[in-house]
Amino acid sequence: MTMSEILWTFIAFYSLFVLIYFVMINSGYLILLFLGIDEVLFHSRKPDFDICDREGCKLVPGITIIVPAYNEEKIISESVKSLLDLDYPRVEVLVVNDGSSDNTLEELKRNFKLIEITREIDEKIDTVPLRAIYNSIEEKRLTVIDKENGGKADALNAGLSYARTELVLAIDADTLVEKDALQKLVRKYMRTDSRVVALGGIVRVLNNCQVISSEVTKAKLPKKFLPAMQVMEYIRAFLFGRSGWSRINSLPIISGAFGLFERKALMEIGGYRTTTVGEDIDAVVRLHKKMKEKKEEYDISFLPDPVCWTQVPEKRKTLSGQRSRWQRGLIETLTYNKEMIFNPKYGKLGVYALPFFLFFEMFGPIIEMTGYIMFIIFFLLGVFSLPYFLLFLTVAVIFGVLISLSSLFLAELTLKRYEDPIDRLKLLLLAVLENFGYRQLHTVWRVKGTIQFLRKESKWGEMDRSEI
Repeated sequence: MTMSEILWTFIAFYSLFVLIYFVMINSGYLILLFLGIDEVLFHSRKPDFDICDREGCKLVPGITIIVPAYNEEKIISESVKSLLDLDYPRVEVLVVNDGSSDNTLEELKRNFKLIEITREIDEKIDTVPLRAIYNSIEEKRLTVIDKENGGKADALNAGLSYARTELVLAIDADTLVEKDALQKLVRKYMRTDSRVVALGGIVRVLNNCQVISSEVTKAKLPKKFLPAMQVMEYIRAFLFGRSGWSRINSLPIISGAFGLFERKALMEIGGYRTTTVGEDIDAVVRLHKKMKEKKEEYDISFLPDPVCWTQVPEKRKTLSGQRSRWQRGLIETLTYNKEMIFNPKYGKLGVYALPFFLFFEMFGPIIEMTGYIMFIIFFLLGVFSLPYFLLFLTVAVIFGVLISLSSLFLAELTLKRYEDPIDRLKLLLLAVLENFGYRQLHTVWRVKGTIQFLRKESKWGEMDRSEI
């Protein structure tokens, strides 16, 4: 074969591969979309009920809110106050100061009058050394653990060891939980026949929202482009992706910013894995694995409402580090739990969810990046087909916009948080604009995360914080 024939053969095979991959990934997204719509509509029709019976709230499960905190002096006090003020009858707050180098612990001591205590525990997960345990004189429901720095997963494990309630809620320090969110989670927990080991709610973007007394009183779209784009991204990820997987009880991830877990179940898997930056997705996958191996009926679900609010990165460098870390965490989780992939022993998670994440979430950015590079090469070689490219691009954009608009529709149908018509119009515009530039940046960041995994990098990265 001549070089020209080899080139055209390669182009033909490559074009066929891209076409097949494109059809497969979008077919998967389409199925997820229909499952997500069905799940969200199902929950919207479920009537609420009072979690406290006529005898009071004695049967309501207690919840310990575990708050890992590293250099959170700007927001920690307001965050704790908001958690103590949640509308739930049996809640405790356990802050784990993970070796902060700022005044996080001093802020807690000053605002809550902490005294050092001792606390007996029944079962302990190994962590880096603890320095002290404190309890508040003014608020008995607040406990603070001060420990050496060991990372978020290690801090969560310390909280798990010292929690005394049936359920634990793992959240980030900058998260604002809506006042009735715990009640909504517990309603699902109490009315599900099978054993509920994990529940997740939706995470929304806090930036630029109106906040009074640590409560979001008005949702507003961020003024800056990057955080505004993340609003669209979060809506789609939760209402389209997680709702779909939840519908078939194969949800592989519950956000580390807002997840309710049965403490016993987390203890059974040895707590959070400390050797990954994706401790949230890894823990959920391992919970599935444990329950499947025990052959016990269980439930791991996402709920489209309750809501929590979190600050998202406003700087490109910070956002790049976060998305690279998320990709690295995904790859680590798939690597640690590789025996589950394609394994029918682990049900729909093993047969559908994990293979989907392997081919489309792990390899997807690499294939997309390769496509951009090949486009440039084909153009320079003069073998570029403009009509084919334009048709492919048009279909890809239309499909992406369809997914985003469907997610927006579900958000407005169930949550209705953005009241300003201008904000709604901006979200519609962002659903289109994200396909031109932002999506490509996101691909670069995820490829960067893949490279970091291959280099065995373990750094977490910094997150910008502003006062709540």
